[in-house]
Amino acid sequence: MKILYCLLTTILLIPTLTYADQIKLDIDPSRSNNSHVTSKKHIKHNKKEIKQESPNQEKTNNFKVSGYIDGSYNNLQRNYFTSGIFDRVFDNQQNGFTLHQVAITFAYQPAQGFGFLFNPILGYDTNIFAPYGFKPITEFDSQTFSIEAPQAFLQYAQNSFTFSAGRFVELAGAEGLFPIGDTNFSRGILYGYAEPFTVLGIRGTYVVNDKLTMIAGINNGWDNIRDWSRDKTIELNATYTMNSFFSFEPTIYTGQERATPQTDTGPKGRRTLIDLIATFNFTDKLSFIANYDGAWQNNAALPNGTIKRAIWQGIAGFINYKINDYWLTSFRGEIFQDKDGFRTGIKQVWKEATITLGYIPITNLEVRAEARHDFSNVNAFTDKNGVDTNNQDQSFALEAFYKFG
Repeated sequence: MKILYCLLTTILLIPTLTYADQIKLDIDPSRSNNSHVTSKKHIKHNKKEIKQESPNQEKTNNFKVSGYIDGSYNNLQRNYFTSGIFDRVFDNQQNGFTLHQVAITFAYQPAQGFGFLFNPILGYDTNIFAPYGFKPITEFDSQTFSIEAPQAFLQYAQNSFTFSAGRFVELAGAEGLFPIGDTNFSRGILYGYAEPFTVLGIRGTYVVNDKLTMIAGINNGWDNIRDWSRDKTIELNATYTMNSFFSFEPTIYTGQERATPQTDTGPKGRRTLIDLIATFNFTDKLSFIANYDGAWQNNAALPNGTIKRAIWQGIAGFINYKINDYWLTSFRGEIFQDKDGFRTGIKQVWKEATITLGYIPITNLEVRAEARHDFSNVNAFTDKNGVDTNNQDQSFALEAFYKFG
């Protein structure tokens, strides 16, 4: 219990501290000094709006501490596929309250020189995004609460280039691991079933100018601590912000993975993901985001017992509207094709539609109400009795999170 006591004590004390700058919570060197979290709330939605500080700028306190507490009540009609795999990412509890994430970030990221970031998280979600080869630290010996650190790295910045090494969140996708950076409560299909959660390796970020940023990295593969395939995965990313109206962000991951995910033996094959994001800010209040994922793996272990090439792809669209300073709305629609059943355990075309209403009663506190409906072209969802199946699923949820720092 010592770990839990220290973490919660620190969190309770943080709101009493003051700092020179407001802290961003999902920082990695490719996203430092940007406005992902703030822009999400204000319907800007650019993942990396990097502003490189000049060495001649007046120095500020570069050590920053921030955090948030996120919890929900969820009523989910069906939470498993017939394959036994969860049909939701983090919101997979059928009826009840969940403490998803209690997060704190310690960051020292000066514009020049050495820095670091450490981001421990306590909560239910850590059991989902914890990488293979690492058991989340738990004082409860249960699958309810645990502690994990999706970001922990050192960095060195020199002019427009930043080199970093350690654990990072992935670069693909319009949605992310941190709830305060998204506009819906539930994570979408693409985030949970088409993309990785985290990677361990090295990453270099180069700010070409105020419109273009490029990232390249080498890591141990999708959601792995060790390189179980003994062959590294390459990540490439670019963000081009043409103007305040339009931005485009392509990402590629490619490298060897085991035929059966989350294993350390057996055949392996090359897995490749191509992720494309286009953001259109029509006004200060209205934006639209389109996200496409196309991926494949050679020598993939399929549900029918064969090992061959697997393909999965999907597209997501987000319409976000800021009604006023207190109310926000977000609509998400997705279509995902698991052609060979490699990602969900079922050959299916899976669709979902989500509507979310957000309310900000006070600074740093947001409450969300969400309704979501899922469809499949086959009876993919298992009923509560574990016997009957259905081709549809429904959920209603309330979420609240409080940010500090």
